[in-house]
Amino acid sequence: MSPLSQVSPSTSEPSGRLSLTHPARRYLSTDPCLEEEFSEEETRRAHYQCLQFGEGSVTGDMCEDLCVDGLVEYKRCLYYENGKKVIEARWRGSPVILKSKLENFSSYEPLGILDYQDTAEELSPLDVVFYATLELRNSLGLAEDEGEDEGGEGGNSSLARLWQKKLKSRDRSYSQAELASLWSLLQQEEYTFLRVLQDLSTHVAKVLGSCGHFYAVEYLSAGHAWDQNIFSLEGVEVPGPRARWSSRGKVQRVALSFLDMVHHFDHDFAHKLHLCDIKPENFAIRKDLTVVAIDVDMAFFEPKMRDILDQNCSSDDDCNFFDCSSRCDRDRRRCSAVRRNSNLQVICEKIFRPWFSPTLLGSKAGLPLQVELQQAVQECSETEGGGVEEEDGGGEVGHRGHSVHLRLLSVLTRLVQEGGASGEEGGAWEERGHTALNF
Repeated sequence: MSPLSQVSPSTSEPSGRLSLTHPARRYLSTDPCLEEEFSEEETRRAHYQCLQFGEGSVTGDMCEDLCVDGLVEYKRCLYYENGKKVIEARWRGSPVILKSKLENFSSYEPLGILDYQDTAEELSPLDVVFYATLELRNSLGLAEDEGEDEGGEGGNSSLARLWQKKLKSRDRSYSQAELASLWSLLQQEEYTFLRVLQDLSTHVAKVLGSCGHFYAVEYLSAGHAWDQNIFSLEGVEVPGPRARWSSRGKVQRVALSFLDMVHHFDHDFAHKLHLCDIKPENFAIRKDLTVVAIDVDMAFFEPKMRDILDQNCSSDDDCNFFDCSSRCDRDRRRCSAVRRNSNLQVICEKIFRPWFSPTLLGSKAGLPLQVELQQAVQECSETEGGGVEEEDGGGEVGHRGHSVHLRLLSVLTRLVQEGGASGEEGGAWEERGHTALNF
């Protein structure tokens, strides 16, 4: 179901509103979302969510703009497979990305307690915190009996505190539409990741709003493997005495942001966060050159990562889960539950090596700092581990990974400073705010 055809059943909407006569219909052969979207069945589905909104069955902070005021404009389909849709749109004139894991609101498991008459009106905000925490814990793969850890950031307790903080100012009960809509969102793993982490990290895309099971995230241009810079660096301007940086200088700063993201995901949460699908298309950069993970369908905290890797095996090849891998214990015929490679190692292999190859550096490839950077990237791509110390030898492996991280950080920082001193580049990073979802 497309959320963007829901503004009205009419096919004679004024210009600027979405309708079934949107010009995108002419491009059915090139737009995977539209192949079925404008069939009679999809047309019926397209209006159904807004009918549900009108009936008070679903809600969200963008429903009225979507269904009544026509302030959400379809642009193009980015992805459509097995019910999952990713759509580029404009909301109140600003670009956004709309996402949903399943096509229909009815495809999500309902909150069972809503089956009882008048129960919704009896749920306090604290009750909602409790149920939301249970669903979040289940979605993120955090064990039920995880209490406080040494740092006071236990899986369940930290989630509860987070949601209680967001809901404590609530002075009324939640409606059934609010609870049903929230429940459909919490069953989407990517939404839970983004929603929970957006107040804790600058390295994940921000959730801006929702309607029913569809949610909007900030629009950021994804990277591309065919682009030698991976990211579009046009229009990236950061205030500072030397704001006009060269493309190479910008790439070096983006690389530093990748290192910051890796360290952040490894150390700043109660559990290490593993990225198992690392490719340019799953990252973007903001105007301040901050790297952002925009597709976290394959991101897992340590407990869930262990469950995924702990499988039967006959060789190491059986222990590979996309970009996350472990080793096969042939005596036990069981994969180790501890990941052997790391986020940093895969980023070095898939992103840094192409970036800093001698071919792209040209005449500068032989400069001492560039040679040192190439050597550091090569060492990084061949160094397993990244700080996990739970298994035999894990401490040594973790130390090597930490040393490689520090070496890369040192070389890239010196390159940036060298460029700034020569007047080639300069500037400072700028912190950006975000708009939070009302759930």
